Amino acid sequence: MMHERIALMKRIQEVEFAATDLQLYLDTHPQDQRALMQFNQYAAELMMLKQQYELAYGPLLNFGFSQSQYPWRWIETPWPWEEEF
Repeated sequence: MMHERIALMKRIQEVEFAATDLQLYLDTHPQDQRALMQFNQYAAELMMLKQQYELAYGPLLNFGFSQSQYPWRWIETPWPWEEEF
């Protein structure tokens, strides 16, 4: 179970990195339609991965950015930044 959680978190980080990199590129190349399509694909995948993670392991973000199931799950597992990879 822990291996799947770590693998999913790693994939989230990879996709988030790619989306951020493309976002920075698009800031200087706003007419690059191919890059925009790639950005949108990564953004959609990232949303799906985060939803999948939160359903299985609890919220990734605090302060109202992530919903929680009942009971309150934020304190059940290590926080995302406490993960050991």
